[in-house]
Amino acid sequence: MELRLPDTLTGRRRPVPHLPGRGVTLYVCGPTVYDRAHVGHARTYLYFDIARRFLEAEGLRVRHVMNITDFEDKIDARARELGMSWRALAGREERRFLRDLRALGIRLPGRCPRASAFVPQMIRVGRQLERTGRVRAEGDEQIYSPPPRPPGTNFSTDRQLASHAVAEPGHPFPSTGAGVGEFMIWRRQGPPKPSWPSPWGRGVPGWHLECYAMAQRYLGLPVDLHGGAIDLIYPHHYAENEIALALRGTRFSRVFLHTGFVLLDGAKMSKSVGNLVPLRTALDQVGPGPLRWYLLGTPLSKRLAWDPRALARAQAEFRTVRRAVRSFVRAVPSGRGRSASVRALSEGIRRDLASGLAVERAYDRLRRWAARRPRGAGGRAAPGERSAARAALLDIQERTGLPLL
Repeated sequence: MELRLPDTLTGRRRPVPHLPGRGVTLYVCGPTVYDRAHVGHARTYLYFDIARRFLEAEGLRVRHVMNITDFEDKIDARARELGMSWRALAGREERRFLRDLRALGIRLPGRCPRASAFVPQMIRVGRQLERTGRVRAEGDEQIYSPPPRPPGTNFSTDRQLASHAVAEPGHPFPSTGAGVGEFMIWRRQGPPKPSWPSPWGRGVPGWHLECYAMAQRYLGLPVDLHGGAIDLIYPHHYAENEIALALRGTRFSRVFLHTGFVLLDGAKMSKSVGNLVPLRTALDQVGPGPLRWYLLGTPLSKRLAWDPRALARAQAEFRTVRRAVRSFVRAVPSGRGRSASVRALSEGIRRDLASGLAVERAYDRLRRWAARRPRGAGGRAAPGERSAARAALLDIQERTGLPLL
């Protein structure tokens, strides 16, 4: 079954393509590792986990890459506060991040390259952009200015889209005027901050070159599926896509997918301002199953307002569903339930996920199925039906990542 997703660039639902024998290429933007991951990060990575699980359950090989941004201004500032080197801080937070993803049941990428290991490749990308004649020096920075593009070729740079951007030091993205859409390819700086030699002097590459260099190296462009949270559309994914258009004449990705924010007290969760619920705190509070149930219970493009009471309700709902699942396949000789209902449930969930990763509809099916289970023998699979029922439930578990069995 095809996985059809809402492509953010075109606004249309498109199938995730793949070439026979090559599998699906998936590139997901990873974290800047200077502090704890929060539940807003987790929601984005969960949706890409569901996409990967669906594709693999359909028999496709997924080549999954996620970058680790291990040098950046925020890392420098945090490292100074803690009296650590930027490398030591980034290494510690990377380990914590991957540990928490694993604890949430997210399948880790096949490769997690670090930005610090890709500086030579980023310099090469910068030199290639320089040869387009669209790079100029501005103080300590080398700035790329994109040419006009036909509508629909890249993400819009109008006010509405620019409002998704998060202000970042060293990444100037004015929403109006002559500088709109420009981005930095190099900035001069020296130790103790991270720095490398380059044709433009000692310094650091621009953030947006990182993902282009890594995706090109490990997956080839365009990748089949790419994305992150909605705030990455502009500037980051706009810039990645512009580099691909400038150097290869192609989109960065055949399908772009972006997820809605998690809000706390009405504002987007953010490490940089401390407005967050740490992922580890939420995992310790309710565990991976209920947290997945809560974070994926709202359509992927919608914003989710974090609510401890709603999290508690999700925990109770998940436990009810899990009890019904486990009771149905319990080995008892008196069971009279048929596997047909579970097979229909599995197929319905498969269709829900195929149609835009509608996890919330899949959860509704699970709720209704659990609520309809009769008490006693009728709510347990007959001995001859147990194997088929268990296989169908395992398929649901595999596709949703919910620890049901």
